Amino acid sequence: MRRYETIFILRPNAGEEEINRVIESTSKIILDEKGTIIELAKWGMKKLAYLIKKESLGYYVYCDYAGTPAAVSEIERKFRIDDLVLKYLTIKTANSITEEGIEEAMAAIAAKATALQESEETDDGESDDVENNDDEDAE
Repeated sequence: MRRYETIFILRPNAGEEEINRVIESTSKIILDEKGTIIELAKWGMKKLAYLIKKESLGYYVYCDYAGTPAAVSEIERKFRIDDLVLKYLTIKTANSITEEGIEEAMAAIAAKATALQESEETDDGESDDVENNDDEDAE
């Protein structure tokens, strides 16, 4: 198996159900080909650098996965057919990846998410302390 990253941009007027349908069909293709999804992230609505199919906004979705070239071909074939997909880009990040490599990548992403969540909680707590200290100084 090889490791790939695919980013696709969906029309801004797509509803949550339609977005989930495209994501689920993409995931199903990867899993049917005995692949593994390492990370799937909805980046949300962003302004496009230039108009694509007369749209200035797009809903971004990022998918990091281990799969076969056949899976990539099928995903891109579906994207070309689907009117909701404005643009897509797939890159191969590794020629081969083992099961251990997949597990390590998933663990690294989970650790990164945990660290990010903890730092956000710490930042929230520190900002409250700073405000309370200012109130004490004012008295």
